[in-house]
This record gives sequence, C-alpha cells and structure tokens, in this order.
Amino acid sequence: MRDRLSIEEYRAELFRLVARITDVETVSLDRADGRTLATPVTAATAVPVFVNSAMDGFAVHETDRHWGAELSVVGTVAAGSPLDPAMGRGECVRIMTGAPLPSQADAVVPVELTEESGGIIRIVEEPGAKNHVRAAGEDFSAGAEVLSAGLRLGPRALGAAAACGRGEVTVVRRPRVAVIATGDELRPAGAMLARGQIYESNGTFMAGQLSRMGAEVVASPVLPDDPESFAARLDAAASGADLVVLSGGVSVGDHDVVRQVLGGELGSSAAVRSRFVHVVMQPGKPQGWALWRAGEREVPLVALPGNPLSTMVSCELFVEPLIDAMLGREPRPWLRALVGSPWPAPRGRRQVVPVVVSSDESGRLVVAPAHEGVSASHLVSAAARADGLALLDEPTDNVRPGDLVSFRRYL
Repeated sequence: MRDRLSIEEYRAELFRLVARITDVETVSLDRADGRTLATPVTAATAVPVFVNSAMDGFAVHETDRHWGAELSVVGTVAAGSPLDPAMGRGECVRIMTGAPLPSQADAVVPVELTEESGGIIRIVEEPGAKNHVRAAGEDFSAGAEVLSAGLRLGPRALGAAAACGRGEVTVVRRPRVAVIATGDELRPAGAMLARGQIYESNGTFMAGQLSRMGAEVVASPVLPDDPESFAARLDAAASGADLVVLSGGVSVGDHDVVRQVLGGELGSSAAVRSRFVHVVMQPGKPQGWALWRAGEREVPLVALPGNPLSTMVSCELFVEPLIDAMLGREPRPWLRALVGSPWPAPRGRRQVVPVVVSSDESGRLVVAPAHEGVSASHLVSAAARADGLALLDEPTDNVRPGDLVSFRRYL
C-alpha cells in the first residue's frame, strides 16, 4: 500500500522540490502581459502630471462660481494644449476634460450648467460644492510605488505602468517547463484512430495552462510505454527545463511506465529520488514526483494521473502553486461559494468538481456541477463547460444545497 496524503501534505512535499528563480530580464510593456514583476514599478512622474479639468466646461475664479454669474469667454484650452490664457474676475476660459487648468483659475463649471450667447456665458444652475478640478499627483506622486514586486502583470497593471511613465518593467525569468504526455494509445488530433487508440489532449491542455500560469513550455513530446525509449526522451526533454510535468502512467498497471522508470523498478535510472502516493482526493488520487538527473542538475518532475479531468484538477491544485513559488508570487485566492443543487460525493476523499457559477439575490456566489457526471475522471467536457473548480472542505457522501465550498475561477 502506498502512502496516503492530504492535498496539503502532498503540496508541501512538492514545494521542497523547487527553488525560486532569481534570473530577471527587462521587457517592454507590450511583452510583459502575464509576467511576474521582479522589482517594484515606481512613478516616473506624478499622476495627474498637472492640474487639469475633470469636465468639459468653463474655467473660472472661485468667486465667480455661483448661480447667475455672467462671464466673458477669453480663451479656449483643449486637452494637450500648452496654452495658459490670462483671465481676470468676470472672465472665463472654455476648457475640455483633461486640459491644463489656467493658472489664474480655481474651478470648472460644467457646460451643462451654463448658457452661452455672444461670447458671454451665464451660470443657470447652482454649481454646488464640487470644483471639478483634478490636482497634480492626486492619484500618485513622482517616485511612489505603483506596482509591487511579485505581481502577476495584466492589462490594468500595465496601463498603470504606462500612465506613470514607465515603458519597461523588470520581470522574473519564466520557468522553463517540459510537458510530457505518455501512452502508446495516444494519437495527434486529426489523425485516423485504430482500435484502442485515443486522441492526445493532456499535453495540449498542460502546455496552454502552463503558458497562462507564466511558464515557458520548452518541450511537449508524447512518450511511448517502452521504458528505454521513455527514459532517453525524458533525458532530452529535461535537459533544458526547470521543471517537468508529466501525465499518465502513475498508477499500478503492468504498463504504467512512468512509475517503472522513475521508481527504478526496471533497473538503473536517472531518477535520483522518487515517490508515488495516493492523495485523498477525487479525481486525481494517484500522484508522483521525482528528481531526474540531467547532466549536472537534478530537475524536479511532477507526475500527474492520465485521465483528462484528473490531469486538469491536478494541474490546478499542484502545478500552479509550484509555478507561483518559482516566480515568487502569491497564489490566486480561493473564494467561498454556496452549493446550488445537490450532487453525490465519493466516500473518504475530498472531491474537486468543475462547476458553473452564478449569484443569488444577495449577490453570493452559487455553484453547480458543470456535468451530470460531476467529477468522473474521464470527463473532458466537464472542465470545458465549467467556470472553475469547487473544492470540498472535507470528505462527505453527499453535497447539499446551502453547503459552503471553496471555489476558484480558471485562469
């Protein structure tokens, strides 16, 4: 009987296999989406850079900003204009949103509160307390930290970096990951299938998911169930990788070549250490890891079960945390959600279920299985239909409406 571990216990073992990447590079913003910041981004300039108008309207002296005031229009300032028209009491300047406020103005009266005729405006509604002026540095001052190290960069963060004058960012080098699917039965999508053959899908999924996680996929071979060929091609794949992620062949069948090669069951092996366990979860119970000698390095290898949903769930629970650790970033949070409809659960194991999510009348998240098969390990469409995964807090026989579960959306 192999060891039985909780999800958390097995994840802790995997963390001990990897090291944080210290290599960094500087990239332009158009190449930084999905990367992880290595150093903070500080503002090259204050934002806003200068005092400017928050509305289309008229720049005025504060003493002239009241109902009934009649003011002469003495100039116009558009966004991007360098003009700074002089204006005295009883005068105003037509101004557009984002344009620099004239030096002698204190406030802006929105155009909809005015009437204009013959170069004279009249304020026809009480302007109220708001002056519609944006102060320089109101968002952040020059030198302020805008983005913290360890942040996963996305469009909003990159927009903030651009707004504060930074055209480049320093990011952590992407972890180089070799993705391997195993099995003589696997054929490429679109090929003709003979009896007993299936289309390879795990490698396609893992390569795409790892790219979204922020890794660089450096190899994605499909390896046969022949131990010698498997070992030789694993050597080649591991030689340029920081991590190897492999699916299939980790159970106890006679042709489960991964366990045979990594566990040294067939003689000498480049596996320095290996371990195969049962994780108390469903799907994804059989799991394994190894350190594979590639030249002078020991490359960590994570072996996932081969059924498609098992691979997808395992990638989420075990591989993504490793990529986070290697990049030095915080993991994505799990939220709490209500169960909307009942479903069966396996006795004695924590269930992980692809779910669709909605919200109730109070705005609380509500989840339901994406497939009537709930969490059967062979279901590909369940994951494709789902918004994310629900993770039960503890083993149970049945999940009931109103129960609370952990939920996380897919990347």
